Amino acid sequence: MRIPSEKQEVFEEVAQKINNQGFTIVDQDRQRPWGGFFVIDEQQAQEFASTYFPHLSMDDLTISGKLSPKVLMVAPGKRLSWQYHHRRAEIWKVIKGPAGVVTSETDEQGNLEEYDSGDVITLRQGERHRLVGLDNWGVLAEIWQHTDPAHPSDEDDIVRLQDDFGR
Repeated sequence: MRIPSEKQEVFEEVAQKINNQGFTIVDQDRQRPWGGFFVIDEQQAQEFASTYFPHLSMDDLTISGKLSPKVLMVAPGKRLSWQYHHRRAEIWKVIKGPAGVVTSETDEQGNLEEYDSGDVITLRQGERHRLVGLDNWGVLAEIWQHTDPAHPSDEDDIVRLQDDFGR
């Protein structure tokens, strides 16, 4: 599948920035219908946290001892699924915004909140959430805070309540 040139340019720009910061991309997905992501080497989680979340100590970030850093890119007008997770909490920081976020304690979606570059969003384990692309590409640093050390979260730990793409 061919990636549209605008999407490809955004991914190349973000990948270059990640590499220039000294982080190692260990996996990526440029094929998500809403955009995609880069997975950063977990051995660099502390450095990633210090770079993007300097106001938080590792004690504040660590729940079970394991952190997984990522960078998310959401396309204009696209939405990730309305979802939650059993085995992780998440912290997001808008690197390039604005970006929209919807959260709720229940399956009923809350209001769309707009966040600008530098804003931090904290999502508790089980909290319903959705990332939304607004007028431009949104780029966010993300850390998965694993809550079950024996069974760390992964992409299968997504409970989708609603999805624009039928997943």
